[in-house]
Amino acid sequence: MARWFYSLMFYCLIPLVLLKLWLRGKQAPEYRRRWSERFGFVHSVEGARPIWVHAVSFGETMAIIPLVEKLLDEHPEVPVLITSMTPTGSARVTAHFGDRVSHCYCPYDLPDALARFHKRINPRSCVIVETELWPNLIHSCAQRNIPVLVTNARLSARSAAGYQRFRWLAEPMLKRVTGVAAQNALDGERFVELGLASEKLKVTGSIKFDIEAPEEAASEASRLRNAWGAERPVIIAASTHDDEETQLLQAYRNLQSRYNDLVLVLVPRHPERFTGIYDQSVKAGFRTCRRSLTQLPAADCQVYLGDTMGELMTLYSTADIAFVGGSLVEHGGHNPLEPAVLGKPVLIGPHVHNFHQIVETMEQELALQVVIDTEELQRVVAELIDHPEQARAMGIRGRNCIEANRGALDQQLQLVKQMAALG
Repeated sequence: MARWFYSLMFYCLIPLVLLKLWLRGKQAPEYRRRWSERFGFVHSVEGARPIWVHAVSFGETMAIIPLVEKLLDEHPEVPVLITSMTPTGSARVTAHFGDRVSHCYCPYDLPDALARFHKRINPRSCVIVETELWPNLIHSCAQRNIPVLVTNARLSARSAAGYQRFRWLAEPMLKRVTGVAAQNALDGERFVELGLASEKLKVTGSIKFDIEAPEEAASEASRLRNAWGAERPVIIAASTHDDEETQLLQAYRNLQSRYNDLVLVLVPRHPERFTGIYDQSVKAGFRTCRRSLTQLPAADCQVYLGDTMGELMTLYSTADIAFVGGSLVEHGGHNPLEPAVLGKPVLIGPHVHNFHQIVETMEQELALQVVIDTEELQRVVAELIDHPEQARAMGIRGRNCIEANRGALDQQLQLVKQMAALG
């Protein structure tokens, strides 16, 4: 009865959902395309029944890439379908895998859309990345005896409180989940408190710790640094969100009074905001270069705008100090392990509930520093510029922290294979 009421409400809200897609399409036209896939009208996957991996957006897609790569290496005969909900996630799947996997948008959590999807895809198992849990999706899989594994699962206190308000939906849903591979014990406990059977829980750690530094990033980063001056200090502010850029550009202006040759590499999270941030930087009086327009910046470049997709690790490699965005505003933060694996000292704001355990682990190892606001950010950046040996030591501790916490990838891969009945 509860799920029936939920489905009815979802059907009633579909006009608003489509209106939101259309409005978002003003800045990101891809939101106005392929709507039929969101209602289950997808192309069949050729060959045997695929393993269905659902990675809602760009971040989840990046997290699951190593696992999918190992799965493809070990079982090339088994097709893989990756679904997402955002154009950035879709673009990352296509750019990284090409035609080695199939891709489509995940259908909305509507019974008829999911029925169409299952009829055309007929997956052998469903792997959900992190916390993208939907009642009808789980129910639809259970009806068809399709095992569901929530992998690299996380559940912050804030998200758990949200699910608790709708426990009448969350508890039956979690009872139908086949297994949960949690990033840490605390997140696992929250799943159990919401209704997951404890025997279905396995704490594996986060596959994000199994990150590798891309070999090609260093050479391109060297070209960039040579173009604007190899001796100039560089700070990167990556995966930034609305309102953060305003704060960071002001912090950069204040730092320039002390370090007039400082370079700021600014990488907004969402591509539809690139042009607006460029205009904002120019209006603020900074000599600003766009990565998308010229691969090498001018020698007098002050702000280098990373307005391309899939090059974050290269841009991190250019920096002496890395600030991870989505954390000065209440977004929840982004992955601090990406700059850490490159040996960069990592700073992050106070709003980190999406990565609370990773941030806590890195803090304990003195591999990361949380800054409460831009004033503290400026102070710490100045300290690291003035004492490069401290910056190097923090970077080394970051790499060591990653090495000490590797291993979740193989554990989660075994669970995926087990769910899909692969030898």
